[in-house]
Amino acid sequence: MDGLEGLSIGNLAAAIGMSKSGLYAHFGSKQELQLATVQEAGRIFAEEVVQPALAAPAGLTQLAVVCEAFFGHLRRRTFPGGCFFAGAALEMGTRPGPVKEAVAAFQSGFVELIKGFAVTAIEQGELPPPGEDPQRLAFELNGIILATDTNFVLHDDPAVLDLARQVVLRRLGLDAS
Repeated sequence: MDGLEGLSIGNLAAAIGMSKSGLYAHFGSKQELQLATVQEAGRIFAEEVVQPALAAPAGLTQLAVVCEAFFGHLRRRTFPGGCFFAGAALEMGTRPGPVKEAVAAFQSGFVELIKGFAVTAIEQGELPPPGEDPQRLAFELNGIILATDTNFVLHDDPAVLDLARQVVLRRLGLDAS
């Protein structure tokens, strides 16, 4: 896996048996190819992680479902290196430009989605601690998601997903213990 920086029109052309000029005509530049890759990864992520959460009952259930859908996304190994956006954020984080901006916008949007679910859960009285901060909860859940991705990729151990699920359920007050 070469990441976004290693993505090239030449390598892609060779991999799919198409001419470099044909791919240049479609994408125009390496940066356009990278942006198209980010966009497609976002579409896949939305389908696998975001849509199941949006379809769940509003509030606390959405918070649990978005985390569970992410863990399922990892378990299915949709992308070979774990979460595409976790990897892309680390890779592109120090490289200014449109690709970094696209990855950052996606990440910010995902955290805002989680925060929105938290706001609804708080408004519905589903999160017991008084003074629960939706921004902090979104940050915590995103941190659990990212730590899960890192540990799952590094150790290739599905038990990491079970542990993460337990941590999320406990944090949301949904654990059975």
